[in-house]
Amino acid sequence: MSSIESKNFITDNFLLQSKEAEILYHDYAKSMPIIDYHNHLSAKEIAENKPINNITKAWLSEDHYKWRGMRAYGIEEKYISGNATLEEKFQKWAETVPHTLRNPLFHWTQLELKRYFDVDDILQPKNASDIYNKANIILEHKTPAQLLKDMNVEVVCTTDDPTDDLKYHKEIAKGNFFTKVYPTFRPDALFFIDEDNFQNYLEKLGTCVGFKIETYNDLLKAIDNRIDFFHENGCQLSDYGISGAFSFLEFTKEEVFVIFDQSLQGDTLSEMEVQKYRSSLLLYLGQKYHEKGWTQQYHLGVIRNNNSRLSDLVGTDAGCDSIADYPIIEGLSKFLNALDRTNQLAKTITYNLNPAQNETFATMMGNFNTNGIPGKMQWGTAWWFLDQKDGMEKQINVLSNMGLLSQFIGMLTDSRSFLSFPRHEYFRRILCNIIAEDVINGLLPRDLDFLGNMIKDICYNNAKKYFNFK
Repeated sequence: MSSIESKNFITDNFLLQSKEAEILYHDYAKSMPIIDYHNHLSAKEIAENKPINNITKAWLSEDHYKWRGMRAYGIEEKYISGNATLEEKFQKWAETVPHTLRNPLFHWTQLELKRYFDVDDILQPKNASDIYNKANIILEHKTPAQLLKDMNVEVVCTTDDPTDDLKYHKEIAKGNFFTKVYPTFRPDALFFIDEDNFQNYLEKLGTCVGFKIETYNDLLKAIDNRIDFFHENGCQLSDYGISGAFSFLEFTKEEVFVIFDQSLQGDTLSEMEVQKYRSSLLLYLGQKYHEKGWTQQYHLGVIRNNNSRLSDLVGTDAGCDSIADYPIIEGLSKFLNALDRTNQLAKTITYNLNPAQNETFATMMGNFNTNGIPGKMQWGTAWWFLDQKDGMEKQINVLSNMGLLSQFIGMLTDSRSFLSFPRHEYFRRILCNIIAEDVINGLLPRDLDFLGNMIKDICYNNAKKYFNFK
């Protein structure tokens, strides 16, 4: 197998294509702390704070981006999600890396190896063993908390089911951690009234709150209980990530009571009944988030688990999700308007996965900026398949055209890995290069201090003010 030139291209001025970009990044963006307000890190691993010890575990074990790349290169599944050894899996990833050219995986891989392990060579079969051993030696002495501190991560917000006891968040809060770790309320399971395990989930929720959930009012009482509990434990955000169309239908309380009763009795619900129940739940939750002063997030536009054979083999998050073309924006408009009409619209962030809807989302969010809150309605950072150079540039440019880039709360990882935080650096370099290019082209004034401070706001200050974490 031929090898690629091993000298790393991740220089100090990677992605920075002018002196102006270098100044904006190195003098303003680089040193700003990180607020990672949406990810899927394990609070348990942070609380226990034991070294992960192995780069395959830390880097590959749940990374469906890398899994997709390996499958595209023709790697057998046993080396991806199967029973191959950790070193064998790393070797197969090393075989794949040189062939990920122009995929963001190539940039991310080298950036992460450089920042965490001071690896200058491009990962490939001829150096895989050396890099594997070097990384593992370093990881023997690096706990999750230390990895976060090394990247200057000030805050992370995990993603948590309403039934979570938040045991590990409590332990972290009592400890002497540099990084603050807050839960995020993610009630997706409450929306699946049409699925077989819905009643099992209600039983689990009932056990959690100490009473049986036999009516819709019981459900709302249980939701209140859990939101109060999350709030007491530092929660400031909610999230919603259900695939499919985003519908918001008119409903009456009487209708929803009947629909809920029918579900508990095992009756089959129509699609309209399901959507009326979901609309009622969306509205109630939105009102509660406003009452608590939380920020609500909506991740929209994904079609999940397309490959049923692979999903059956690996489970959810197997790496077989895609961009969807569901109708979303009309339902989103009705939903936001229903909350705004009664002055119960919380700070809101929406993320779209379909880039064809960039302008649609950006302009919709601008409709509801009210009540004197800077950047109240955020069209969120390029997400999932879009958090790469082209996707970030498009998101930044559309936001600039349709809203106020200066009020943007910036990047997040949406990651399950403690080694993913150089993605903030990636975003910051791209942002600085865009602004510098406008300066060079005479589209912005050559006031690098003013522009640099705006970049500092986007990288950190805006999010710090927006969330106001305790």
